Amino acid sequence: MTFSVPSRRPEDTGAIAVALAPHLRAGDVVLLDGALAAGKTYFVTALAAALGAADAVTSPTFAIAQFYAGARGPILHMDAYRLEDMAAFRDLALDDYMAEAITLIEWGGKVSAAFPTHLSLQFAVDDAARLLTFTAHGARWRDAMPALQEALAAAC
Repeated sequence: MTFSVPSRRPEDTGAIAVALAPHLRAGDVVLLDGALAAGKTYFVTALAAALGAADAVTSPTFAIAQFYAGARGPILHMDAYRLEDMAAFRDLALDDYMAEAITLIEWGGKVSAAFPTHLSLQFAVDDAARLLTFTAHGARWRDAMPALQEALAAAC
């Protein structure tokens, strides 16, 4: 299942992130993709705050992975942009952490093969707005999509 939500300004992107937060739980993986400066890190910043993280969120492009303490458990924020292949991703050995955390991966399409169950979030940008497209992968997200779509419609 796939649906899209428009974002005409940064506050809309933040509201979309806030509406997603209640639908996330430990072990969930959200893969974010889009061009440079499409709003991925801004989205993660708003989402981490909605999940109760008090830490400053920055792009993990050079660190590759950062952890934030959320109210419902750890948040793992990753950036796959600099990873050359799946072997480099697996070498990070973060699997045990992912089981306990809500994992958010920018440039996530590069590592999507590692996650048969995940929520994909594509950021498309044109002159007027951003379009955020949510796609369910796996039964967990297919089951959650109707409630998520309703929450996002109410938030925008």
